[in-house]
Amino acid sequence: MSSVDVWPKVQWEEYLWVPTLPAELVSRRVRERHRGPYRAATVPLIARQRVVLPSAVLAAAEEASIDIARFDAEAGAMVAPFGAVLLRSESSSSSRIENLTSGAKAIALAELGATDQRNAVEIIGNVHAMQTAIDLSDSLDEDLVLAVHAALMTGHEPAAGQWRTRQVWIGGDNFGPHGAEFVPPHHDRVPAAMADLMAFTRRDDIPILVHAALAHAHFETVHPFTDGNGRTGRALIHSMLRTRQLTRNVTVPIAAGLLTDVTTYFAALTAYRNGDPVPIVTRMAEATFAALTNARLLVSEVIEIRREWAAAVNARPQATAWRIADLALRLPVLDAETIARELDLPPSNAVRALDPLVDAGVLTEFTGKRRNRMWQAREILDALDAFAARAGRRSLG
Repeated sequence: MSSVDVWPKVQWEEYLWVPTLPAELVSRRVRERHRGPYRAATVPLIARQRVVLPSAVLAAAEEASIDIARFDAEAGAMVAPFGAVLLRSESSSSSRIENLTSGAKAIALAELGATDQRNAVEIIGNVHAMQTAIDLSDSLDEDLVLAVHAALMTGHEPAAGQWRTRQVWIGGDNFGPHGAEFVPPHHDRVPAAMADLMAFTRRDDIPILVHAALAHAHFETVHPFTDGNGRTGRALIHSMLRTRQLTRNVTVPIAAGLLTDVTTYFAALTAYRNGDPVPIVTRMAEATFAALTNARLLVSEVIEIRREWAAAVNARPQATAWRIADLALRLPVLDAETIARELDLPPSNAVRALDPLVDAGVLTEFTGKRRNRMWQAREILDALDAFAARAGRRSLG
């Protein structure tokens, strides 16, 4: 019996469409196209669904899981703050899948509240969402999902942290759902569908990467929010990995692996809706291997950069400059206020402590101002940008 025989696919039900845009704002042709009822998906209940997959697919997922655990242990044993570095990298990659792109410097500025560049600000929202997903991972329930969405969308979406209260659709046009590529369930069905999904996530009888892949695909099928579904759904993966303790120390940048072939990722989500879970599990395993290769390159680059700093900086072993250097690995754009807050220093002392790092070229001041100055760790920013560039390629060679 194949997995297609035993995994339920979405069904359909009709609803009357009531346009939300005034008729005078659209052409007669568009109005005609959206006349009459439309079909919305109804998602199957999966809380107790039996999971049957080909042995080769299960083996690939298990191998990927072993590599995740190995990398998590490797990175967790290092002194450098790789948890923060990888969390930001994963948040950026997940946002990039939604065509929200920004360079490492702009993202770092957004984290300091020093830019209003929309994409960078939204990526920092995703950093907060990912952190929330990890912090609250001991409770895999609807409140977790709502909290993650609130962290992601507050300031960008009036309904942040709330289930949607209107019909949404993927593809087609903005006037109505007729002709859309996919119409998720009617909003009245969202609360029950999410309760069932979160009951599924709490099971402990499914191999973890398989479990996370299926839960993610089902989340995207329900599409419980008006916006931010993809980023919230990918954050849920990390909640599940942490709950099952596959990860304990760092955020494995799986979205960076998905970026290597977004077309196949989206096709796998479509296949899941049609009752075939094999492609999304396969894609998740493939993405994991690609992500870990890229992450290991980033880790090795950061370690080498920190080693070069140690050789270049002329400071006493206990000097505050070394604490600032380690802070710059996590926050590669700094101002005096941030340094003072993070290291519990008076701002004037923070600026003086920078001198050995500036003299060695580790940090450079880039505003040219006498007040409100900011410093950047250019080598770390370059390493983060290189990670992002690799994530967008099928081959890292």
